[in-house]
Amino acid sequence: MDRISVMKPWLGTAEIDAVAEVIASGWVAQGPRTAAFEEAFAQHQQVAHAVATSSCTTALHLALLVAGVGAGDDVIVPSFSFVATANAPTYVGARPVFADVDAATGNITAQGVREVLTEKTAAIIAVDQGGMPLDLAPLRQLCDELHLVLIEDAACAAGSTYQGAPAGVGADVSAWSFHPRKLLTTGEGGMLTTGNASWAQRARQLREHAMDVSAAQRHSSTLAPQESYGEIGYNFRMTDLQAALGLVQLGKLDAMVERRRALAARYQQAFAGIPGLRCVTDPGYGTSNYQSFWLEVGPEFPVDREGLLAQLASDGISARRGIMASHLQPAYAGHSGTTTALPVTERLTANTLILPLYHQLDEQQQDRVIASVLAQALAAAGGE
Repeated sequence: MDRISVMKPWLGTAEIDAVAEVIASGWVAQGPRTAAFEEAFAQHQQVAHAVATSSCTTALHLALLVAGVGAGDDVIVPSFSFVATANAPTYVGARPVFADVDAATGNITAQGVREVLTEKTAAIIAVDQGGMPLDLAPLRQLCDELHLVLIEDAACAAGSTYQGAPAGVGADVSAWSFHPRKLLTTGEGGMLTTGNASWAQRARQLREHAMDVSAAQRHSSTLAPQESYGEIGYNFRMTDLQAALGLVQLGKLDAMVERRRALAARYQQAFAGIPGLRCVTDPGYGTSNYQSFWLEVGPEFPVDREGLLAQLASDGISARRGIMASHLQPAYAGHSGTTTALPVTERLTANTLILPLYHQLDEQQQDRVIASVLAQALAAAGGE
């Protein structure tokens, strides 16, 4: 029996041809393809400026820098997120302060943020967890009221919507991931988007060692201009090889979202009414791209999360434990800004799992996953 993976990127001959074209051009580092990808992504996401980076983590790092967040500041983040969300503030000398999340979406809320505000709070990093759009308007109102920077960690959210618009539009600055686990992939890579022209310009310089003349300008000139370095910068660049992939992938994004939403609906229908199983679903204010389809396993289900993972594995199905709780990781023991209990975060991280969901998953394969999940429930019902 073939193994069913939890995720597969949707790549094909168009991506191969695009990368081959870049190789043939001789310009494989950051250059014209990267600029074209930035322009196309900004247009798709309805934002003014997009700055390509080496990863979403480096985009978050730059977002904090251009927003003026630094040593001595507190940044409120969800613990229910990949550890990179909390790591980014530490890179700039700030302290991550962990907030609890909404049980239905796995995202932080304005009320949760209010409960952990400190006198040193300078910014909020809000995550669209697993592609589930966060409720941005209340967070926007809170940040405007308290003069805080609102950063959206939209790593998983390309193709998700909030109030009819693309995710990420309402934040001061957003960061995106193109890791292979995401819908749109460049292998590795990320993007910073913002409506602030000066922030975008500074991010472009910082990602390239803070040079005042870009590499593209230098390499396209016969007599290269003299560059200057006004501050300490970084090497956070994307290559044209990656950008060529991204341009093709961006053209496929809408089809990916449509397919994933159809598959998510099949899961939701299959598990509806099963005691002890709760599927992630769209909130009333937006739509998810279902980058991750997670399932919460409650005490009414015959086996716990670990038992269900073992059942799936025995049937040749690769699932994953749900999102981590960063405040429970050794890296943040004793020196994080955890100021309150995080019961929802700890419940979700202990009881959720991520089921296979990707563009090429067919109905027969998905039926195998559904049957495996329901096997324990059917066995228990038969034994009563």
